[in-house]
Parts: sequence; structure tokens; C-alpha cells
Amino acid sequence: MSTTSLKLSDELKQRATAAAEKKGVSPHAFMVHAIEQAATAAERRASFVSEAQAAREEMLTTGKGYDAGEVHSYLKSRISGKNPVKPKARSWQS
Repeated sequence: MSTTSLKLSDELKQRATAAAEKKGVSPHAFMVHAIEQAATAAERRASFVSEAQAAREEMLTTGKGYDAGEVHSYLKSRISGKNPVKPKARSWQS
């Protein structure tokens, strides 16, 4: 395991220390957890953007996409516990 030094403002260090005490963990454990959460969020965001770009490329290549109204209705039905039929991709190019 490697060691890294962080230079924090006095105010930020006090806030982190206070938050760590409230959680019952050491300031070190609090900061490690915060960095881990930030790294995970950045990785998820990058994956989301990559998947969105791939979906866009597929849509442009195939010329097919989903009607937003149909997708919204489908999702509302799913949320309310129903088992609706999935919307079908349709040609959006004329």
C-alpha cells in the first residue's frame, strides 16, 4: 500500500475531522472512503458516457430509435409495478 500526502486547508481538515467523529471513524478512514466514493462515481460516469456514445453511434448507423413518449409510458408502467410491452425501435430517418 502506498502513502499519499494531502494538503488541506485548515477549514477543510476541521470539517473532515468533525464529519469523521460523527461517523465514528478516524479522519484517515473518512478521507479514504471519500476518495473511494469519488473514484467510483468518476468511473460510473465514464462508463455511462461511453455507453451513451455507443448507443448514439448505433442509432446513427441503423437509423432506428425509440419514441420518447412510448419510453416514458413504459417506464411509468414499470415503476407502478405493471409488466408492459417494451417499446420497439423505429426508423426515424425519412
